[in-house]
Amino acid sequence: MLQATFACVARYGIAKTTVEDVARESSMSRATVYRQFPGGKEQLIADTIRWEATRFLARLAEAIEHAPDFETTLEEAILFARNALDQHAVFQKVLETEPELLLPNLTVNDSALREMVKTFLRTHLVAEADRLAPGVTMEGAADHVARLLMSFMGAQGSWDLTDKAQVRQVVRTELLAGVFAAPMSV
Repeated sequence: MLQATFACVARYGIAKTTVEDVARESSMSRATVYRQFPGGKEQLIADTIRWEATRFLARLAEAIEHAPDFETTLEEAILFARNALDQHAVFQKVLETEPELLLPNLTVNDSALREMVKTFLRTHLVAEADRLAPGVTMEGAADHVARLLMSFMGAQGSWDLTDKAQVRQVVRTELLAGVFAAPMSV
């Protein structure tokens, strides 16, 4: 049903996708869709975004699996993510036509998505736990970096997140400055 919802959003957009469309696309009855998603269309959309985010994180993990340290992991993750989001046709279509319906599901306010990003970060940060600044916990570091990462992906500000040198600088001066004890070279 999530794949069917994704197909419907690609075809019609978020606002025009209905539970009936998803039922038809998935060859299920409306009742079956509502049994699986009692929150109706709102739950379908939110769960589909999380489903696609999970698929995205799996591709990201594969792309950065050989990064030697946490800084490089973040650099490669940002470069991959920026490129992948720029190339994601459905994401770009919805971002252009219905940003008000998509962006609330991609912000740090979406606790499920933020938790997915934190889990992803913790797996890469654990090897460098001894570098954490005094008083910074693993959970605090993962939360800090996840919130900043999600913010930068949504609104990169003056940074060019396709430029390796700028990404390296943003990782060291913005994302990790409050996490690691030892200063990092830019």
